Amino acid sequence: MKTVLIGLLGARLDHGGLGRKRHERWRPTVSLVMHDSLPVDEFVLLHHPGEQQLADITVADMRALSPNTEITTHLVDYADPWDFEQVYSQLLDFTRSYAFDPEQSEYYVHITTGTHVAQICLYLLTEANYLPGKLLQASPSKEGVQGSYRIIDLDLSRYDQIASRFEKEARDGIAYLKSGIETRNAAFNRLISQLEQVSIKSSAPMLLTGPTGAGKSRLAKRIYELKKQRGQATGRLVEVNCATLRGDNAMSALFGHVKGAFTGALSPRMGLLREADKGILFLDEIGELGLDEQAMLLRAVEDKVFMPLGGDRETGSDFQLIVGTNRNLYEQVRTGQFREDLLARINLWTYELPALKQRIEDFEPNLEHELQQFTVKAGYKVSFNKAARAQYLAFAYSAEALWRANFRDLNSSVTRMATLATGGRITEDIVTGEIERLKQAWSGFIREKTCATEILAEVLPAETLSELDLFDRMQLAEVVRVCRESRSMAEAGRKLYNASRNLKASVNDSHRLKQYLQRFGLTFQAVCMQG
Repeated sequence: MKTVLIGLLGARLDHGGLGRKRHERWRPTVSLVMHDSLPVDEFVLLHHPGEQQLADITVADMRALSPNTEITTHLVDYADPWDFEQVYSQLLDFTRSYAFDPEQSEYYVHITTGTHVAQICLYLLTEANYLPGKLLQASPSKEGVQGSYRIIDLDLSRYDQIASRFEKEARDGIAYLKSGIETRNAAFNRLISQLEQVSIKSSAPMLLTGPTGAGKSRLAKRIYELKKQRGQATGRLVEVNCATLRGDNAMSALFGHVKGAFTGALSPRMGLLREADKGILFLDEIGELGLDEQAMLLRAVEDKVFMPLGGDRETGSDFQLIVGTNRNLYEQVRTGQFREDLLARINLWTYELPALKQRIEDFEPNLEHELQQFTVKAGYKVSFNKAARAQYLAFAYSAEALWRANFRDLNSSVTRMATLATGGRITEDIVTGEIERLKQAWSGFIREKTCATEILAEVLPAETLSELDLFDRMQLAEVVRVCRESRSMAEAGRKLYNASRNLKASVNDSHRLKQYLQRFGLTFQAVCMQG
């Protein structure tokens, strides 16, 4: 492999007095061709036109010391060496003009010389692989004018201490997104792990789906706080439930209005999009937003500009969009209730939050979290006695516990019990009363639906339902019922294909169920959300 060094001429460090005594001084660029451990085949010296005399002397000295080294020069002409944009632009132009050949050559980028701005630019270009090599740092030493050098490989995984620091930062970020809750559900943990990476590395829209109460709003807040901690969001978190936006109020609330835009508009309004500038806009229940508002939102996301209601001049806002929904947006696109182009734009990063019943193994750590949160708000500690805790958990894991509103049900339940706890202890009597209260609250949802049409009307449009044969109605209604009684698609698949699955060499019940539901334009999640 050929060894190629690329570096900037140092107007101060490489000067050395330019007289005979320069040979007695350490000059970083010259020193790099004096090391037996680093034979240099080619040295590309970058310098400013005003440094021509110094460049000529430096090149002559390098050739005298290392006759076998091919030395070439390249002009970088920036008027202000401390102007980041000028310096970066000139160095980037060099990377595009130089014929790199990583298969045949090993490249080193010298970052000891040049202004701090130039050194930063060289680092960034190397990190981005415009300069496909490793960083090299030279320094003086007692060994003589050749000094010493150090190679810095930007593959940080090779540095144990740095790698462990990155891993800790990632673990801390994941724990923060989970509110410090030690969740056990493997699928949920994988989701949060990826979400931590995306939250830090991307400012693209995110789509959070899942049933009401699954934690979409809380997660959006944690994403914002995480980005704020890392300096990636300096503006506000602005959140709104789109179900509250209707007519002119929707346009005005989101995009603002000018004075006199409509009756009652006595003064201008900034609008939520502008309030979220440099921050995050969280639009919950995005499926409730009107089509006109969707069109304007799409342009605001793509171009960062929009027109206030009643205005004739565009305004702008640079925000990250996070949206939440418990609806099937694909079904809404099919029925003309949601714009397909907006869905495509917000669907880059989609995360489906499971219902509490689908990650019931996380119930206990979330119970502890709710108790801790109550303790913080109330100012005194609340806990279960041993028997009461066992009684409550046994009910929570049973088929009787529907947890219809997911974590909202859990939060309300803990709040009630903690409020009634005398001396901060939740007893068996309190738990017994709470279980009866929950059963009563859920009793309206337990009524058995005897008519297949009644069940399917919750998940299918009337037009589609009217076209189904009686046979298909009866079969699909039973499939829907089994799905709603199951904690996951895999569990529902095992129940539905309990006999035929034993005859197959390779079993994928989830895929079979998914294909069946797709025949009717349905998904497991949509079926369970409507139940």
